[in-house]
Amino acid sequence: MKIKAYAKINIALDVVGKRDDGYHLLKMIMQTIDLYDIIDIEKTQSGIEMKCNKHYVPTDERNLAYKAAKLFKDTYSIQDGVYINLIKNIPVSAGLAGGSTDAAAVLKIMNKMFNVNASDNELKALGLKLGADVPYCINGGTALCEGIGEKITQLKPFKDKIVVLIKPSFGVSTKEVYKSFDLSKVVFHPRIEELMENMANDNLYFVANNMKNLLENVTLKKHKIIANIKDEVKSKGCIGTMMSGSGATVFAFFDDMLKAQNCYDNMKRDYKDVFITRTI
Repeated sequence: MKIKAYAKINIALDVVGKRDDGYHLLKMIMQTIDLYDIIDIEKTQSGIEMKCNKHYVPTDERNLAYKAAKLFKDTYSIQDGVYINLIKNIPVSAGLAGGSTDAAAVLKIMNKMFNVNASDNELKALGLKLGADVPYCINGGTALCEGIGEKITQLKPFKDKIVVLIKPSFGVSTKEVYKSFDLSKVVFHPRIEELMENMANDNLYFVANNMKNLLENVTLKKHKIIANIKDEVKSKGCIGTMMSGSGATVFAFFDDMLKAQNCYDNMKRDYKDVFITRTI
């Protein structure tokens, strides 16, 4: 069985508190985009085997897709094995939920393949053991995610908005970003309710001009190049730009495909990972 595992961007990322175990409490608006990995799984007699088209992606216990397969097998006492073929298109350590969406795809395929028939909520609970973005990636779409990511409210779809993505040549550690984040220094929080209202009314201009990601406070200070990319895409006519997740990817909304194409062509000269895509 083969499915597409879609990437996401954050249209808002607010930190509203911290749990005793050190996890930050978040309030985020997540949005699926039409950039995806392909996960292809075959049944085998036993064990877990994995291969990937990108040599730098681990294919053992370090990979979230592998972890998802192991967790599913252990949880539902599955004796058969799986062979996972991962075709990776989403950049890694990019703030696009590449690993999380692969893990979600593995859970969804194995649920069907082995006729477990677990509900989406059961799969989300499993996914949360793997990472905070995995539950969202089970359904994707446009959603408000709260808690550490496990409280998900599906929102009216915010489809067909043109997005250009630019990822610099380095990745960012989510753990390190949260470790450096200081909630007491935050003055302005994202206007999440207003953003949701305007997304429901399809008001791209309000959304593009008012989206906010508090983790930029950390990542932009450490990596000036991300701020430079944002300035550059603004000069190419985008209507709004922001970093996704903990970084390092910058995304920009455009209201015109020619401007988006021009931005893509220009950025592609300096950066390898540049994509034109849409919200779905």
